[in-house]
Amino acid sequence: MVGSGGKSGESLFGVHGDALALRSQRLALLASNIANASTPGYKARDLDFTKALDMAQAGTRADAAAAGAMGYRVPLQPSQDGNTVELSTEQTIFAENAVQYRTTLSFLNGRINTLMTAIKGE
Repeated sequence: MVGSGGKSGESLFGVHGDALALRSQRLALLASNIANASTPGYKARDLDFTKALDMAQAGTRADAAAAGAMGYRVPLQPSQDGNTVELSTEQTIFAENAVQYRTTLSFLNGRINTLMTAIKGE
């Protein structure tokens, strides 16, 4: 299972299954930050990807690893209404994470295609 953290798919997909699940969760978190950029009092959150991936590789489920590696972002310029979302920062991090997500997904697709070719005997 992809993103299962220590389950049967680990030997086939290695770290990439967990990485894909964590990147997906981080994309959702960053999208939430962007959507709440003008919500008074909203606190921007982010995921320490390296910490979450280490936890997942140690056997923690990806969703639990994400929760354990989540924290609040400290803004460079605090706003008057208590909102800590800095839109340009969030958009940049979102774009970087989206590229990393697509890269991981491409790697997994290649791995699956290789396995399918081997199974078919082509």
